Amino acid sequence: MFLTILLLIIGLAVLILGAEFLVRGASSLASKLGISSMVIGLTVVAFGTSTPELSVNIFSALKGSSDIAIGNIIGSNIANILLILGICALIVPLTVKKNTVWKEIPFALLGVILVYTMGNDALFDNSDFNAITRTDGFSLIAIFIIFMFYIFAISKVDYQEEKVKVYSPLVTVVLTVSGIGLLFFGGKILVDNAVVLAKFVGLSEVFIGLTIVAVGTSLPELATSVVAAIHKHNDIAVGNIIGSNIFNVFWVLGFTGTLLQMPFNAGTNFDVLVAIFVTIFLFLAMFLGKRHTLDRWQGGLFIILYILYIVYLVYRG
Repeated sequence: MFLTILLLIIGLAVLILGAEFLVRGASSLASKLGISSMVIGLTVVAFGTSTPELSVNIFSALKGSSDIAIGNIIGSNIANILLILGICALIVPLTVKKNTVWKEIPFALLGVILVYTMGNDALFDNSDFNAITRTDGFSLIAIFIIFMFYIFAISKVDYQEEKVKVYSPLVTVVLTVSGIGLLFFGGKILVDNAVVLAKFVGLSEVFIGLTIVAVGTSLPELATSVVAAIHKHNDIAVGNIIGSNIFNVFWVLGFTGTLLQMPFNAGTNFDVLVAIFVTIFLFLAMFLGKRHTLDRWQGGLFIILYILYIVYLVYRG
């Protein structure tokens, strides 16, 4: 038990270090390529911080633990918005760009709506079972490719010169790649040991997927966005979260679905609906108070809502 707790602490330290490297490398990369920080946040940083979700989902799916795989994605998306954006907004009010409000957030909303429709075959197709099938997986990947084309299309148009520290090409690449690697290994260490602790006290796979694993795999997003917020790189902080939610559904869940069919637990429907609600709530928050800004009071409200959700999950078991 002592070793497990020690590894949790080590994993957290590795995550923080990886987040620092990735933010510095990604900011420098954006400046060198003439690409906006928001685009880097939506792609390079989001991909890097989504690697723990991808590795957990692949291992879970191959082991037949679809509840953990699907719960991980839904739980991560909820934690990303309510917990991580909430914490970042408490540190510094987050200004969100118009494109993100009107395009990327709705795209993230489309993702969780598709999870609900694709997972409920019995409801929509009168099927005998509910599952994320290989066809669903390939469809999600196809939409993800369209999203990537859109991101690269706006990469030059959306560019604005920003004051960031620029490193040499070699140092920039080393910081970015090592940051992604550290996030991956730090997240894996944390998740593996968190699951050991959870099973030790007898928690269900659904609960583990929605809470322990979801929060664990969201720690890279937390570390990266908090570091970005501290450095006042709002575009990376926000772009990382929205990008990660898009990556989680269209890339991570899509890729996992192409490997094998994943049974969809109807009991997860409530959590998918929560994910839909919080994404809509984030969109509406952009028009409450200062326009296109997530203020501190909104961040506090997000965190309270997340605590209430976790309390409900504990009560539900």
